[in-house]
Amino acid sequence: MDRRNLLPIGQFSQASGLSVTALRHYDVSGVLVPTFVDPVSGYRYYARDLVRTAQSIRALRQLDIPVEEVRRLLGGGDEALAAALHEHLRAAERRLEVQRSAVHSLLSRLTEGAEMTHRVTVRQGAAERILVRGKTLDASGLDAFLRDAYQEMYEVAGRGPLTFTGPAFVRFHGVCDDESETLVEACLPFWEKGAQPTDLPEGMTVRELPGIALACTEVEGAAAAYPRILGAYDAVAEWITKRGFTFVGPVRLVSRRWTGRPDDPANRLEIAWPIDEAHDEAHDEAIDEAHDEPNDEPNDEPNDEPSEGRPAAPTPSA
Repeated sequence: MDRRNLLPIGQFSQASGLSVTALRHYDVSGVLVPTFVDPVSGYRYYARDLVRTAQSIRALRQLDIPVEEVRRLLGGGDEALAAALHEHLRAAERRLEVQRSAVHSLLSRLTEGAEMTHRVTVRQGAAERILVRGKTLDASGLDAFLRDAYQEMYEVAGRGPLTFTGPAFVRFHGVCDDESETLVEACLPFWEKGAQPTDLPEGMTVRELPGIALACTEVEGAAAAYPRILGAYDAVAEWITKRGFTFVGPVRLVSRRWTGRPDDPANRLEIAWPIDEAHDEAHDEAIDEAHDEPNDEPNDEPNDEPSEGRPAAPTPSA
């Protein structure tokens, strides 16, 4: 073996910015195998054109990409690597935005308290018949699922045609974030005395929801976009807990006004959490307090007459 075009591991370490220990580890893991290993001394030698590969490995590891993933990315070609890097950057920006929102939310709670930021009221939710499409997923798949689910449900509703009785909403059966999966249900309420959906595709069902009390708060504009909206969920949960109510169902994200653009100032969403109204003095006082709070917003609750308008699909938010 002609070693004149090879770099011993010490010089290769200096050129690549990877420590000798890291190079040995990458050899064992198959990420960066030396060009030649002396059978007598065991010394590793690297071709000079591997310096660029080693520098790429160093950069990928600085991005906290696991070693096994680094090996896969390097074996997929430059185009695949570039696509993966763009996706990694989007994920990092998303995590940063979540962290920034969490910090601002905590600072706000320290200085003002959650209830000063989000006013919580109680309303009675009517019994509803709903068209439902559900899927278990985490936050990364939420946008695409809701977009496709509502498109498919509106197609089914149009064949009826169904008469909508209220705004579209989403039910979250647990925590839906970058680390946790949960069942998410896209819901469309429709008039039970009118046309009914037929030929439902697989995974789409009709369900009856009973009337129930809902602890609610509303958010508008940028505050309705993820991740800032998470503070509103926290405020409602804290309100319910402090007043001794019981959580009796998955939280709902109701689309009161949705333009289709996440940061549009005109957007208005409602977080509505089903609760149990126990009839004792403390609970009655809490209910009276919540109902007596002034509300300057227009009344968007459906009346006895069904609406023919198409409700806007809610934005993903948790």
